Amino acid sequence: MKSVSATEDPRVRMWSPVCQAVAQLLEPYAEVVLHDPDTDRVLGIWNPMTSRKPGDPSLLGELDALDDSVQGVYGPYEKLLADGRRLSSVSAVLRDDAGSPVAVLCVNLDRTPLERAASVLSAFAAPAVKRPEPLFEQDWTERVQYIVGAFVRESGKPVERLGREERLAVLAQLEEAGVFEVRRAVPVVAAALRASRSTVYALLAELKARKTAS
Repeated sequence: MKSVSATEDPRVRMWSPVCQAVAQLLEPYAEVVLHDPDTDRVLGIWNPMTSRKPGDPSLLGELDALDDSVQGVYGPYEKLLADGRRLSSVSAVLRDDAGSPVAVLCVNLDRTPLERAASVLSAFAAPAVKRPEPLFEQDWTERVQYIVGAFVRESGKPVERLGREERLAVLAQLEEAGVFEVRRAVPVVAAALRASRSTVYALLAELKARKTAS
């Protein structure tokens, strides 16, 4: 881990272990920078991502204009490097006993590996083609799981929190798919809905009565 700092500065000597610890923990994806708010210069930099070095301009802006309600810690906010890398950054204003700012500590985290991981996970999560139905047409238990699961995802509710009308709607779909033409289908459906068999039988009777009435 590369680090450069103005080691003679007492603020660097005080905060260097903290800066080095953060940079080392997140190496090689985090840059840690310690700024001097009085001279608006870089005091030290650990794991530098650019050519900045101690003594270079910080270009921090006016600290007095910052929102005091966040207790001196700002972010995460987004930054962008010239090579296109996106960073998530956090800045902390370090103050002395009198409350005056003595340094600003910034941590810049390279989001590239996170974005790559998210892309890979997204590719795995999304099927590339429609499932081959002939492989599943004989597996009625798979059909039960698929229909109940699709209804749960669409409703946005856990299966155990489905209301009476919602359960009736699921059973109507299962009936239309021919699930209940199979012997011993009710126990499988009851397990999928996390309901008792008697509840499923009662709902099926109600569903049949509604169809007859209509």
